[in-house]
Amino acid sequence: IRPGAGHLNGYKIANPTVLARIGDDELVELLRGYGHTPYLVAGDDPPRMHQEFAAVLDRCLDEIGAIQRRAREDGVDLVGPDRPRWPMIVLRSPKGWTGPDEVDGLQVEGSWRSHQVPFANARDDDGHRKVLEDWLRSYRPEELFDELGAPVAAVRDLHPAGARRMSANPHANGGLMLQPLRMPHFRDYAVDVSEPGTGAVESTRVLGAFLRDVMRQNMTTFRVFAPDENNSNRLGAVLEATDRTWSAERLPTDDHLAPDGRVMEILSEHLCQGWLEGYLLTGRHGFFSCYEAFIHIVDSMFNQHAKWLKTTNGIAWRRPVASLNYLLTSHVWRQDHNGFSHQDPGFIDHVVNKKADVIRVYLPPDANTLLSVADHCLRSRQYVNVIVAGKQPALQYLDMDAAVVHATKGIGIWEWASSDADGEPDVVMACAGDVPTMETLAAVEILRGWFPDLRIRVVNVVDLMRLQDERAHPHGLSDAAFDALFTRDKPVVFAYHGYPWLIHRLTYRRSNHENFHVRGYVEEGTTTTPFDMCVLNGLDRFNLAISAIDRIERLDGRAAHAREALTNKLIEHRLYVRTHGIDLPEIRDWAWSGTAGPRSSGGSPLREPEA
Repeated sequence: IRPGAGHLNGYKIANPTVLARIGDDELVELLRGYGHTPYLVAGDDPPRMHQEFAAVLDRCLDEIGAIQRRAREDGVDLVGPDRPRWPMIVLRSPKGWTGPDEVDGLQVEGSWRSHQVPFANARDDDGHRKVLEDWLRSYRPEELFDELGAPVAAVRDLHPAGARRMSANPHANGGLMLQPLRMPHFRDYAVDVSEPGTGAVESTRVLGAFLRDVMRQNMTTFRVFAPDENNSNRLGAVLEATDRTWSAERLPTDDHLAPDGRVMEILSEHLCQGWLEGYLLTGRHGFFSCYEAFIHIVDSMFNQHAKWLKTTNGIAWRRPVASLNYLLTSHVWRQDHNGFSHQDPGFIDHVVNKKADVIRVYLPPDANTLLSVADHCLRSRQYVNVIVAGKQPALQYLDMDAAVVHATKGIGIWEWASSDADGEPDVVMACAGDVPTMETLAAVEILRGWFPDLRIRVVNVVDLMRLQDERAHPHGLSDAAFDALFTRDKPVVFAYHGYPWLIHRLTYRRSNHENFHVRGYVEEGTTTTPFDMCVLNGLDRFNLAISAIDRIERLDGRAAHAREALTNKLIEHRLYVRTHGIDLPEIRDWAWSGTAGPRSSGGSPLREPEA
């Protein structure tokens, strides 16, 4: 809680406001309950109101100074019972104050109509034009402007000079104050991957250790934001470097609460977004982790920030600020405890509607790729970066060197999973996202088992905007580069993390678009097993393999038994999961190779709540 101000003028666009219609006693009690000491300034006489407001403002500044001296000079710990009540000014004035009293016989000042354009026909209506003229003349323009129309000295010299001007104040042009983060080397946190497609590592836990050390090296310019989900999202290591911000009472059973904590955690996505935007715009850095389904709560706030970035890119004096970085985890494919309400990957669709020069979307398939992507995003300026990564134990595919190359390219052929090195592929199996990547590789193994002579190309996408035309997005591939990966005429079975139509939208200009068959989330969800979620949405290995079989011309007439066997596996899965409540052992234990691979140790549910 900090000093504040509120303006109650009685109405919004067409109705009264709630706080303006409650009495002063109730209003004061409400604001005191929020932790403020409220001061009311009310009336409709401008000279008197100006004097009263100035007096109250002086009093509030004195109180703020006294609170600061208690903390900075007297060493008082301003938490718990010593937590100060910061002053708050509430100004009550009429809506449309000093505007026309009436127009066409209807009340304007002091009513909702002053929120509108009350004399919209001033050009053609003499009466409206007279109201407009009288209103403007009430400001005595002859005292404000000289004969040439320029402001007189008394007006011209009122505003502050130099950096005291609002637009020139470095705190309002945060790029002037922005300092690069001191970054630990992300390679130091690498997962040891000796064989691809092995292990069981929580990628975001690995990221948490990296963010912990980013925090340690930037204790005045970096914060982490989360709507009550920091530990659930496996970023708990950050609390080894700092605490959660907290200025109210603390109990012995509380965990990592402190007034100077740098983890901003409160169950309000709106508030986290607002905090983060303000932090970035005043020259600092931040990182916002959120359950994927609930980041939609800030859709309109993201919109405005993206529009602001786009606009300021064209304003030379407005210096670039640190990028707004989202980590979306606890994602659609692994909601084992929460179900349908927590299954919505559509924020990506919302983001890509914005201008290409300000948005980036990344779907790293494993921990090492996530580290490389996160390092890049934290160093970037003037973007909104969306990173989607799961928090559950998952297979790891790339050692750090390979992950850096893959993340830098944003898209590439996985040679170790492909079998088309000697010619054109029969099919391209493409994937974007951690779960789609695993299911794609499992489908490739199935296809190879049935048809050893198949030429299969596996393409993995990290930077989603690589799919778009280079004319539409700076990260987009040229037509030649796209065709080199996806061919001009071969079938492409694309397993995608989100809604499948987005892939069609991004690739519609491509020469091979008609051969793209995309599987993704199609609003089939419930509380069920991880693999059953894939089956419900047709993203599972068996359906992906069937989709490939149906589209590979040279398998026509050869694939009936394979197709039948895969259909039987889907039935077997359904019976097993309904009987036992878990996935088949061959699904749970599947890996690309027989090597055990790396593992991460997790915390208990008592420290990392799933819900």
